[in-house]
Amino acid sequence: MTHLILAETTASISELKKDPMGTVAAGDGAPVAILNRNAPAFYCVPAAAYEALLERIEDIELNAIADARKDMPEVAVTLDEL
Repeated sequence: MTHLILAETTASISELKKDPMGTVAAGDGAPVAILNRNAPAFYCVPAAAYEALLERIEDIELNAIADARKDMPEVAVTLDEL
């Protein structure tokens, strides 16, 4: 059976148990696919990459809100109302 592996670097669970930080470092800042019996079990994502991913998702969500609102009529507001 074939499996799609969405990382350039892979490691076994045994390798992860022996040297967790070395396994993370092997990805050079990118996710590492952790394999169990040659099938991806999970992805080990470094903190910086995870933070960048969350920021990207937030940007996409904010862009969707802005796109939805761009054709809405403008509302007049005075400084006193703010």
